[in-house]
Amino acid sequence: MSSPKRRIETDVMKMYDRQSPHPLNLAAFPKLFVRRWQAYSAPGKQEFYVRFKGPDETPFTGGHWKIHVELPDQYPYKSPSIGFVNRIFHPNIDELSGSVCLDVINQTWSPMYDMLNIFEVFLPQLLRYPNPSDPLNGEAAALMMREPKAYEAKVKEYVAKYASKEAVDEADEDTESEDELSSAGSYESGGEEPAGTMDDV
Repeated sequence: MSSPKRRIETDVMKMYDRQSPHPLNLAAFPKLFVRRWQAYSAPGKQEFYVRFKGPDETPFTGGHWKIHVELPDQYPYKSPSIGFVNRIFHPNIDELSGSVCLDVINQTWSPMYDMLNIFEVFLPQLLRYPNPSDPLNGEAAALMMREPKAYEAKVKEYVAKYASKEAVDEADEDTESEDELSSAGSYESGGEEPAGTMDDV
């Protein structure tokens, strides 16, 4: 059986493999990923960002979200921690912290799952089929149950205001600036080139 560290590397590289056969509904931040993966190689600090697109034929269509992912040392036996960086209006996602209420991550995680499952299946399903009976955002849950059309309109309003491709590009630049400040004098790249440029999605 492979070690957790090896499994982490394998699953992460699956996400970033340009030759992957999976038609992912996401694109990586390769330059940022390379720096953060190396800078946070200390125990308990394996983290990176993924850009996630809202699933088609939902009010979230056309939205782009930057998702922060942190992997525990015990991954895949312990679930990843994920959170939305830019705002989203959804009953099961906290609007301010971005934390996600999703049983398969919080309670029923299995080592058989990997990060592709999260971004190809679990998150799209959560956006397609919210569960207003177990909310992190009470306003969104109440609106969805009482006035579905008003809920859908508010979701689209948030997509236009907070989840444009440009908004996520700006968030990426902000994070890169913060990383440069926090790693000044403590991180050496060793002359490595970035993994590539961000895919257009």
